[in-house]
Order: sequence, then C-alpha cells, then structure tokens
Amino acid sequence: MSRIDTAAHGGPWSRRNWMTLAALSGFVSVAVGAFAAHGVQDPKAADWLRLGAQYGFMHAAATFACALFMEIGGRRARLAPAFFLSGTVFFSGSLYAMAFGAPRWFGAITPLGGLLFLIGWAVLAWAARDIDRRA
Repeated sequence: MSRIDTAAHGGPWSRRNWMTLAALSGFVSVAVGAFAAHGVQDPKAADWLRLGAQYGFMHAAATFACALFMEIGGRRARLAPAFFLSGTVFFSGSLYAMAFGAPRWFGAITPLGGLLFLIGWAVLAWAARDIDRRA
C-alpha cells in the first residue's frame, strides 16, 4: 500500500479520521457560537466564545479541505490538520476556558494556538507543491 493509499484508508493520518475530527470540531464550534449568542450574559465571555468558535470553525473547514486535498495528490497535506486541530485546542480551548471562569493566565496559552495555526497553513502551502507533478 502506497503512502497515499495509507492516507486514504488507514492509520491516524487517514482522510476518514481527519474528516471525522473536522466534523466534530465544526459541531463544537457551531454549538459554542450558538451558546455565546443565546446563553451568555457576560459580554467579555461571549466575545471569547465567539472568537474561539470563529477560529475553530474556520480550521475545521480547513481540516476538511486538507482531507480532500489528499485525494488529488497533496499527501503532505495530511500533516496540516494536526496543526489546525492542535491550534484549535490551544487557541479556542483557552478562550472557552476563560469564558467559563478559568484564570486569566489561560490567555497566555492562546498565542500558542495561533502559532500552531500558522504552522498548519505553512505546511499546507508546502504540500501544494505536490499538485500537478504526477501528470
């Protein structure tokens, strides 16, 4: 089985796994966004929840796109979702935690998530080099 087949059908880097995690991340983002809009009285907490949901949803969509990108030859794209989803945990997760009462020092974790997002986008740009080379 080639590396592309492995990415398609099995292992932790499979398209199926990335699509599943992307869908779950999107679900959480929509739920948190709805909660921020309808269930939170504190404006600062609502802002944190909305921002976390926005970035979470954006990177859930990017993770899903990476899984599709693997189908057309961007096998290196299988690395980007790991950075996108880790970034979501740190960026969005720290904002969610503060919105629910965690100490403000959790805000120091947020930039780590942003850095992971940036690395994910750089990896995706690197992966694009594989496209159209197999013609």
